[in-house]
Amino acid sequence: MFTGLVETTGKIENINISNLGARLSFLCEFSGDDTVKIGDSVAVNGACLTVTSINKNIYMVDVMKETLNLTNLKNLKKGDIVNLERAMKLNSRLDGHLVSGHIDTTATVKAINNDGFSRRVEFDCDSNLIILKGSICVNGVSLTVSKILSYGFEVSLIPATTENTNLNHIKTGDIVNIEYDLIGKYIKKFVGSGSKTPITEDFLKENGFY
Repeated sequence: MFTGLVETTGKIENINISNLGARLSFLCEFSGDDTVKIGDSVAVNGACLTVTSINKNIYMVDVMKETLNLTNLKNLKKGDIVNLERAMKLNSRLDGHLVSGHIDTTATVKAINNDGFSRRVEFDCDSNLIILKGSICVNGVSLTVSKILSYGFEVSLIPATTENTNLNHIKTGDIVNIEYDLIGKYIKKFVGSGSKTPITEDFLKENGFY
């Protein structure tokens, strides 16, 4: 699990894509007390991947075909910048929101507009699971939805976000990874399952919600 708070960015050193999947390596200097080990999970542009090899500050991960099909990782090339986050700690504050690292879809950048010191960015994608002021994960970045559009949604980026993530480099027409809010997906699954059990206060208490 992740928080959507990008720790740092990395530069793609190499990517080999075949009909079997891909092997991707990136250059990065993780800071802090925890070192990344082989077998650890790292979110790369929001996609949860497993570290398979480490050579000094170069980390390699394997990307299965399904992940390539669902994400923008297949569009990466040497020199591109990716957002990186190590798995969250259960004893830390959750400053972003719960992010699984399982990308749901991709979105196209439709418009970028400056608004004071912030930047408003519009995305074209299915907004069925998106709510106003709700959480959305874009390229692994936890953001708040500022507007629901007929073709997608809008977010506002503060300077700290643009300065410390690869959202600083996006332009109209770019493809980004999207992970919808985890709680929203579970609610849709339950409501759409055909269950005739009404969601009442008693029902929530019986299922552990107080």
